[in-house]
Amino acid sequence: MFIAVASGKGGTGKTTIATSLALAVKEKYEVQYIDCDVEEPNGHIFLKPEFTYKESVTVQIPWINLSMCDFCGRCAEICAFHALVALPGNVLFFTELCHSCGGCMYFCPKKAISPAEQEIGWIEGGLADGIDFIQGRLKIGVAVSPPLIQAVKNKRLSGAAVIADVSPGTSCPVIKAVEGADFCILVTESTPFGLHDLELAFGMIQKLKVPGGVVINRSDGKDEDVERFCKEKGIPLLMKFPFSRDIAVNYAKGLPLLAIKPQWKEKLIALWEKCERMGRN
Repeated sequence: MFIAVASGKGGTGKTTIATSLALAVKEKYEVQYIDCDVEEPNGHIFLKPEFTYKESVTVQIPWINLSMCDFCGRCAEICAFHALVALPGNVLFFTELCHSCGGCMYFCPKKAISPAEQEIGWIEGGLADGIDFIQGRLKIGVAVSPPLIQAVKNKRLSGAAVIADVSPGTSCPVIKAVEGADFCILVTESTPFGLHDLELAFGMIQKLKVPGGVVINRSDGKDEDVERFCKEKGIPLLMKFPFSRDIAVNYAKGLPLLAIKPQWKEKLIALWEKCERMGRN
């Protein structure tokens, strides 16, 4: 089972839910936690893994042999992301805009463009109290993260209970992390911003054809708007986590939810089992 934990809005508690699920079900399943929030991975703060390896992740970028190039501009015409600019006696390449599609290499009439490797980040892995832990870290200054997210997902263990912590929003990195999941937990809060971004996130998983459900975090008991949205859209409301100052204070110290509220373990196991029943096989 591969479950992605996402939300449209940052700060709703995705990492809280993802790490708590991993800790709750690790005695019943072989569990793997993959942190796909490669621009700001923070699951390690709470699960405290002992890293045993680190791998570089690279992508292909164009290298232009100016002695073979006739500066026809075909590469710049092909590039949908404007990473290349052809001048009368030179070709400018903007690394930050390149999406490594390879179109410029394929269509160059002089075959003057060949692939070069560029490091975009790293994958780090290890064990966290019996949990297989994987995270990606995007290199500072790199703008395109989906290839690194895919490299993290490629480390998934077959047959394991895989939990992916996804970055906030509904942009390309989120789509890359969620696509292919068996189920997606959408974590929200009962605020106007939380509801607005939940609507966007729900639209995203619909497009991806990934079944999902909603978890309300920091509930103050006034969840009518989110409940109404779930009912109208036919998306299950899986669970509510009440607001607790005690949780907030101890979470800020790096303590996972189950270390603060161990009595919630059975509820979290029940949440996982709900996701399993509703997930696609």
